[in-house]
Amino acid sequence: MISTMVKPRALRPGDRVAVVAPASPFREEEFEAGLCELRRLGFEPIYDPSVFERRAYVAGTAETRAYAIRRALDDESVGAIIAVRGGYGSVQVLPSLDPEAVRRARKPVVGYSDLTSLLTYLCCNCGMVGFHGPTVAGGLGRGPAGYDESSFLGALTQASPLGELTFPGLEVLRPGEASGLLFGGNLTQLAASLGTPFAFEPPVGCVLFLEDVNERPYRLDRLWTQLRLAGILARASAIVLGDFPGCDEPDDQVRGHDTLADLSREFPGPVLFGFPAGHTPGPAVTLPLGVGARVVTAPRPALIIEESAVSHS
Repeated sequence: MISTMVKPRALRPGDRVAVVAPASPFREEEFEAGLCELRRLGFEPIYDPSVFERRAYVAGTAETRAYAIRRALDDESVGAIIAVRGGYGSVQVLPSLDPEAVRRARKPVVGYSDLTSLLTYLCCNCGMVGFHGPTVAGGLGRGPAGYDESSFLGALTQASPLGELTFPGLEVLRPGEASGLLFGGNLTQLAASLGTPFAFEPPVGCVLFLEDVNERPYRLDRLWTQLRLAGILARASAIVLGDFPGCDEPDDQVRGHDTLADLSREFPGPVLFGFPAGHTPGPAVTLPLGVGARVVTAPRPALIIEESAVSHS
């Protein structure tokens, strides 16, 4: 399946990368470590001084954070936009963004966790491919332990598909094979978007990626049930689940893994568990959202990215 989504221009060696803070404040040493990693990869990170602003649990006012994003979109010398970290706050900037300006800029936007709000806006409101990948402080700042360099560079710089992504811990919860456009992100943020002008509305037949962290089993059930009752799960041809770390009950009597396995039992298509993207103990894979993908469970479980996420034109 080939996407009709607008593809960003490929990131090139030496390009300037705008670092923005749409969500929570961050530790400066982690910020600096992430900038060093971007430089090591051959890019030139830049940022507005407002990135260091603080307002309770967010990195400055909503308008300040939105302005930094708009400025990066309008700056023709900027090749991509990467968030510093997640936490909370991205949803607050969405009313101040312009879908037409986003499409016109055609720049890769990278983040995960709370940045799912921004990625959903890109994909569902703007028709743009987005990148569920490392943040500056959360992944890039940890180097090889925090993110998968191959998929990060492959997704952002190469006008060719990432291809087969399979890992030793990837588990089949439901067998089968299905194709569709890859959509999704953080489960909490996707559920929270429903009923708003920025709702998660993936196309019918999509491959749905879901991940989260530190949500007890009953909360996972609540979030899953909300997506099911809203008709989101019925739109999916396949589901790819992350690692869901910290999602067991404190006494280990009920596990997040078992809860999700039980909830997905009636799903008609293939379901995988343990895909290392987003919140994951090891290096996080970068996933392009809005491109053609396929899920297979035999001879080995894999998510296959069948379409390039960027264009060289």
